Amino acid sequence: MANPYFRNIPEFAYVNRDDPKSTNEYSLVKNFFKRAKLRDDIFENVAFFEKFIIKGDDRPDNVAQELYGDPNLDWVVLSSNNILNVYNEWPMTQINFENYLLEKYGSFTEISAIHHYETTELKNKEGAIIVAAGLEVDSNFSITYYDAIEKGYNTKFPVTSVTNYDYEVKIQDDRRNIFTLKPRYLNIVKDDLKEMMEYKKGSTQYKSRTLKTADNIRLYQ
Repeated sequence: MANPYFRNIPEFAYVNRDDPKSTNEYSLVKNFFKRAKLRDDIFENVAFFEKFIIKGDDRPDNVAQELYGDPNLDWVVLSSNNILNVYNEWPMTQINFENYLLEKYGSFTEISAIHHYETTELKNKEGAIIVAAGLEVDSNFSITYYDAIEKGYNTKFPVTSVTNYDYEVKIQDDRRNIFTLKPRYLNIVKDDLKEMMEYKKGSTQYKSRTLKTADNIRLYQ
């Protein structure tokens, strides 16, 4: 069964230059310049969404199946997070991640090399945070602070190394934390999709709600 998302994509007719002997003046193709997006009043309202953590090698269609019982609603998952490029914005599979590391760094030695240094969380004896964790610093970073309980100054070195592997893993882990549209709002988004994909009257290229000619026009209008 065809994905309903693609069924909603309108067509455009462009001038057929492939065969000068052809009697068919135009060829019909899907207008992939048209892209589904959530309405601003939905996308910007956190009440419509809930947090979700992508597990293992799950793809957008796996997530859609788990949440909505329909893998064809993967476009809802992607639109909810404004993801345009799945390869660059969705967490990689384990195999792809390993291949990516070797291609980028060239060897296991370089993968394990230090990428940068970060602070570790430092608190005083009263529990107040002196240094927050995760701040990028030099390898010799230190801080001196006054401890009211000990009535003296302390010098600490709250710093740790982050390898290239750790750095890349964090990027992937961050991508696993997404927002998903709550199922009860699906019908609103589906109705919006149909209206969004329709062409509007107002240009000489307009033929119908699902067809335009493509003579030097902005196809996504």
